[in-house]
This record gives sequence, structure tokens and C-alpha cells, in this order.
Amino acid sequence: MGDYHHLPHCKNQPESKKTLWFTLLLTLAFTLMEIIGGLWSNSLALLSDSAHMISDVLALGLSMLALHMASRPSNSRFTFGYLRFEIIASFLNGLSLIVIALGIAVEGVRRLFRPEPIDFGLMLTVASIGLAVNIALTAALSRSARKEGNLNLKSALWHFIGDLISSIGVIVSALLIRFTGLTWFDPIISLVIGGIIMTGGAKIVRESYLYLMEAVPDTMKLEEIRADIGRVAGVRDVHDMHLWAISTDHYSLTAHVFVEEKVPPFLIVGAVNEMLRERYGILHATIQIEHAAFHDHGEYGKKFLQTSAT
Repeated sequence: MGDYHHLPHCKNQPESKKTLWFTLLLTLAFTLMEIIGGLWSNSLALLSDSAHMISDVLALGLSMLALHMASRPSNSRFTFGYLRFEIIASFLNGLSLIVIALGIAVEGVRRLFRPEPIDFGLMLTVASIGLAVNIALTAALSRSARKEGNLNLKSALWHFIGDLISSIGVIVSALLIRFTGLTWFDPIISLVIGGIIMTGGAKIVRESYLYLMEAVPDTMKLEEIRADIGRVAGVRDVHDMHLWAISTDHYSLTAHVFVEEKVPPFLIVGAVNEMLRERYGILHATIQIEHAAFHDHGEYGKKFLQTSAT
């Protein structure tokens, strides 16, 4: 027999799936082109960049898996469905961005002390193609991320923002070296690029970490919601309250409330749920009705007993 849920614990995100498929195929094609070009020209720089692109392919594959998992319905074992996998994928993608940034930093410092010859023509050609590809992919992912508010998609987007900035940086450094002859522009700009990628990765890791730790969402204030519940007719106190997000825009709340005996409990629960839905967009709330005379709360509950006695 099926279980009834007020809020379906799954997401169908057709726009994100379509965008990720397009992005994955185009990225894979460009990666293969870089590998072939690197082997053909014996360019270590191109082969190194193709390794970075492979990490993007893996990140997109992880994002695709997360979208698939999020669309699966809840069951008797995973009662919240598989939505949290979206956050796990975001966390891993954020960590990979940090690792990539550290790798760029290490290589940048090494090249500051040991400059290497650069093939300007090949560098500009590949960077220009990469810039065009990354502009198209970044625009597509950005549009989908805004439309469906998916943290997993945002983490994939940051991979391509990093690639876009990297392509611009390569072009700028190539031109500066061409006109000044100063080869240290290449590692300096690489370090700047690494810093930007690190910032994006750290932001994604922080956001996904807060979801995994079931922190109160940044867009909500717990005490403000507690006060609004306390203003519902028949509610005398709100305690043992928890608010968290399983995934983006998928909030859950639990709370215990002391109520007045004269007001029917189901009316109080209905009024609280209606207020949470309309004011805060919280569709999954569990309200436990209590009375200090029947539910022992130690010293905390005694003041409510005294108030009811008077």
C-alpha cells in the first residue's frame, strides 16, 4: 500500500537535463579535439588542458546522475527520496574545483621560477576555440540554473566559468608576452585564474555543506517563524523546533507546541500549516500538539501549568 505525502520528495527538471546533455556532448567533443591536437602537435600545454576538460566531463556526468536520482520517488527505505544526492554531487564538484585551483597554483609558482617556451600560434588558436565553446556552455548552464534554482547545476556552471576565465586569461597572457617578451605573465595570470576558481569552489562547498549539516536555510529566520507560529490562535508556546532543507527549495519543519485545551488541536495544526505554506513556502511541516499537564517538560513546562491554573 502506498504512503501519502503532502510534498512529493522528487524533482523533475527537464530544462536542466536537456542543458546538461547538450553541455556534456559539446564538452566531450572539444576534449577529444584537444587530445588529438595535443598529440599531433606534441604540446604538453594542450594535453594538460585536456585533462582539465576531462574533469569537467566527470563533473557533468555526476550532475546528470544527480538529476536522475532526484527524479526517483521516495520509498520505504529512502523516505525523503533521493533529493539529497543533488547536494552530495554539488559538494564533490565544489571540492574538485578547489583541487583544480590548487593544481593551477602549484604549476603557476613552478613556472615563475622555471619559465617554459610557449607556442603562441597554437596557444591563441586553442584558447580562442575554447573561449567560443565555453561562452556557449556557460550561457546555457546559467540560463537553466536561474530557471530551476539547482545547486547541482550551479556547481557544474562554476566549472565552465573557470574554463571561460581560463580561456580569456590564456589569450590575454599570450598577447602580453607577444608584445612585451615577459614570459612571467603566463604564470601570474594562471594564479589569478586559480584564485577565481578557488573562490567559486569554496562557495559551492560552503552552500552544500550547510545543506548536508541540515542548517536553517539562509533565506529564513528561525525565531521569526517561531514567533509567527506562536501568534496562531490557540498556541501558547513553540519549542523543540527544527527547520532544514533536503535540497534546494525543498524545506521541512518540525515543532512541538503547547496549546489551549478549549481549541480543537486539528484546527491549530491546520492554521499553522496554512501560515507556513503561504508566508514561507514550507509545504512539509510536522506539528506535535502538547499540553504541559500531560507531557513532562521539567522546569520549562511548570510555568505553563501555573499560567493555566490561574
